Amino acid sequence: MNSFSPLLIITVVIIYFIFLSGVSFLTSRNASNETFFNADKKSPWLLVAIGMIGASLSGVTFISIPGVVGQGGTNQAFSYMQMVFGFIVGYAVIAFVLMPIYYKWKVVSIYSYLGEKLGFFSHKTAAFFFLISRVAGASLRLYLVSIVFQKFVMDSFGVPFSVTVSLTILLVWVYTFRGGIKTIVWTDTIQTVTMLLAVVLTIGAILKSLNMSFGDMWSEMEIAGYTKLFFFEEGWNDGNNFFKQFFGGMLIATAMTGMDQDMMQKNLTCKSLGAAQKNIGVFSVILIFANLLFLTLGGMLYIFASSKGIEIPEAKDQLYPVLALGHLPTAIGVLFVVGLIAAAYSSADSALTSLTTSFCIDFLGFESSSKDETSKKRIRIWVHVMFSVILLIFILVVKALPSDSIVNYLFRAAGYTYGPIMGLFFFAMMKKREWRYDLMKGKMGDLLVPFLAAFAITLTVVLDLNSKTLFNGFTFGSVTLGLNALIMILGLFLISKKQTV
Repeated sequence: MNSFSPLLIITVVIIYFIFLSGVSFLTSRNASNETFFNADKKSPWLLVAIGMIGASLSGVTFISIPGVVGQGGTNQAFSYMQMVFGFIVGYAVIAFVLMPIYYKWKVVSIYSYLGEKLGFFSHKTAAFFFLISRVAGASLRLYLVSIVFQKFVMDSFGVPFSVTVSLTILLVWVYTFRGGIKTIVWTDTIQTVTMLLAVVLTIGAILKSLNMSFGDMWSEMEIAGYTKLFFFEEGWNDGNNFFKQFFGGMLIATAMTGMDQDMMQKNLTCKSLGAAQKNIGVFSVILIFANLLFLTLGGMLYIFASSKGIEIPEAKDQLYPVLALGHLPTAIGVLFVVGLIAAAYSSADSALTSLTTSFCIDFLGFESSSKDETSKKRIRIWVHVMFSVILLIFILVVKALPSDSIVNYLFRAAGYTYGPIMGLFFFAMMKKREWRYDLMKGKMGDLLVPFLAAFAITLTVVLDLNSKTLFNGFTFGSVTLGLNALIMILGLFLISKKQTV
């Protein structure tokens, strides 16, 4: 049992944020609006690659992936890696299909491309669904992390949850509002290294406590049944089925990374397309090892709890915090909290910046605006404040909801909104289609896109929630996104026609 001190952790966290603020000060000197949005196209590609790991592995991932290993007995094991392998194919699509488009069109917001190719309403529809997705996703991730921080740290000082969340968002705002994406490229790199270091040192502490070597570690996990990687036996009705997980991972990476302003904004700060493609390649490789590291930690946490007679929490994603803050050395408890904050903030800071960027570019028209630099900067700061407040309100509303299971439904709902975005991007890349209707010529194809997107989401939800009944026990699971995008694409074909010469 450790002697973890909430005051010690608070002190470490304060030092950590002073350090981040120092990095923000150095990177935001002489920063302009262009710097905030695209880092003046001078970001080192290797830093972008490392920083993207932190943005991909949020605070929820930090505490949830280790718990997945033993969920449902040992049935889950390393099945998550099947999805990670699918990610790699998705990242190849991003590097060799999407990135060339973004660099060719010289976009700041990737949804500007849809405006150029498809029209006003297609552009606004994709940007709107991104804003909804990112506000919900970022808020829920911060909420789940804040709950852990509140329970193990802030409750000791009698600090209300609302104050904890307010301080959390304020700190993100302070180190991002000046330098924007330029600052985040650096801070996310630092936070990725911090997060992964926390995981490595936790594994080391467990091995030391159990008098176990690295060679023994894998053998013990294999004996416990935690290392199974591929699942084919149960067929398509199994949520862990290899093909379902693999194709789901491919779709998720393509849509939720390659068609997401948050994830793409860092990539678009590289000096050239070649640099951005190298970044994606290195990021893909690092991500494989990072996920293996988290899953290995999960197996060792279960083995440690079993050997020490510690009861496994009913909510498996609480296993890491319970052991780190209650049963491992004090230093590990401190590292866990710092790693958790690093994981949460590396996704929250880029989310806040991308929300500001998308709103300014896609809805306020900064690229074509005649406003002077000072006016744009003032507006941009207020937009940054607005989204900070929106995140705060959303988190407090979620906290007031009667059931924690609602959070899972909200996460699921946030994922639905990427289907129309994916459908629009694939349709835009088809060169020989045009709207069957054109608003300026008495037709209205583009105008129908928002309604079509709403229909695609609604139909997907209905099919997903009733799939077991409708399809003999089959569940869409991780391929729900593909269903959603397919419905959107079919609808877009109905309101378009072959391009006339």
